[in-house]
Amino acid sequence: MLSPSTMAAVRKSGAVPGADYLLEVENVRKEFPGVVALDDVQFRLKRGTVHALMGENGAGKSTLMKILAGIYTPDAGRFRLKNQEIRLKSPLDALENGIAMIHQELNLMPFMTVAENIWIRREPKTRLGFVDHGKMRSMTAELLQRLNIDIDPETEVRDLSVASRQMVEIAKAVSYESDVLIMDEPTSALTDREVEHLFNIIRSLRAQGIGIVYITHKMNELFEIADEFSVFRDGKYIGTHPASSVTRDDIIRMMVGREITQMFPKEEVPIGEVLLSVRDLALNGVFSGISFDVRAGEILGIAGLVGSGRSNVAEAIFGVTPATSGTISVEGQEVKVDTPNKAIKLGMAFLTEDRKDTGCLLILDILENMQIAVLQERFSKAGFVQQRELERRCEEMSAKLRVKTPNLSEKIVNLSGGNQQKVLIGRWLLTEPRILILDEPTKGIDVGAKAEIHRLVVQLARSGVAVVMISSELPEVLGMSDRIMVMHAGRATGFLDRAEATQVRVMELAAL
Repeated sequence: MLSPSTMAAVRKSGAVPGADYLLEVENVRKEFPGVVALDDVQFRLKRGTVHALMGENGAGKSTLMKILAGIYTPDAGRFRLKNQEIRLKSPLDALENGIAMIHQELNLMPFMTVAENIWIRREPKTRLGFVDHGKMRSMTAELLQRLNIDIDPETEVRDLSVASRQMVEIAKAVSYESDVLIMDEPTSALTDREVEHLFNIIRSLRAQGIGIVYITHKMNELFEIADEFSVFRDGKYIGTHPASSVTRDDIIRMMVGREITQMFPKEEVPIGEVLLSVRDLALNGVFSGISFDVRAGEILGIAGLVGSGRSNVAEAIFGVTPATSGTISVEGQEVKVDTPNKAIKLGMAFLTEDRKDTGCLLILDILENMQIAVLQERFSKAGFVQQRELERRCEEMSAKLRVKTPNLSEKIVNLSGGNQQKVLIGRWLLTEPRILILDEPTKGIDVGAKAEIHRLVVQLARSGVAVVMISSELPEVLGMSDRIMVMHAGRATGFLDRAEATQVRVMELAAL
């Protein structure tokens, strides 16, 4: 651990004097309507290092990175790259200055090939000015081979898994031969094996002298890959330290300004009657033979590697992609669920894995996003919406979930990822569900918000809600579940009671 005097000195200066800085940021301020996103923050990146940027959702991490990527314009601040002052007015401006960013929400063109996505606006041309597709394919193949990424350059992005799309984003960023590479939650959709592959790529880039800014909420990644880290809290710079000199608890205290004493507040609650029963559920070519029950007050965790079919099962139960065979019963009655609207009327709610593509309506405000699931069913009389009562309930839900926003008229696209997730959870809680399906409920969320969501899930279970929770984070599945169903290659490979479940046992079943 650093001594108190050293910690104070580092916190004041932001780094060790005399270091070889590739990028320096000073006195940056950025305001959005009603919100100060960044308040006089600083940041310094050394050449050939991985610098993790930590903080709760809404702390200002992504805002600063979007300023560096030319997406936002700061209200104040100075920026120096390789000792030269720079002004970034657009993403293209940032790329031309040697700064590339891999966003948390992937931005690839789904109907274009991998090669076309990587070299868009930079396509090699023939002497006649046409795109040289042959050369572009070979350039892409060479780049992917260098990064040890096994993807066909001619594959359309829409046909790739989320994990493979993430790898394409990484290859695209590397293709710019940038001095600074910003990675915002790059492992959120990757398996353990793919994460190790990514880390090998990062180590190789670091050895070439590239400076990497790494935003993550996963503490284990920080200690495995980062050389140093900085913490932001509520739009302010808190401090910078070598990753080797602090503990996980030290970082959490810096991030949240308080102790997180219980990350998984699971408690024993009365288990009631079966609310959801699934028998031999199948979706042709995706999964088959899925059978399980979930009782009132029970949390059933679903674990498995990416591609195991976990999310597909959830979507079939909720009617997003109806099952091709098998039965679903709610409170003992067999039902046909072929649309989400039918599922909602049966008392189900479903928080999807991808909040950008299938959750948030990004052009609408918070109120519109939160009320959409209950507008017609619960707050409408004689064809008229009870708007005042609806707004009151949404305000109460926003306060309960601690959504950081000046008001509900704020566009949801302006919120951090974690606060967007809270709005989506609020949307479904307003429906007062009896069966709640959560697909990666804490994906891309900071430790403080995770603990809040976990407590909320426990409260719902205590009130008699049957919860199905899918998560790629084994500590979350183990810490929150009464039982765990493990999946591999579209089938259930085993069920584990809470008392017998371990990470080793789950991974054994997930890799069968």
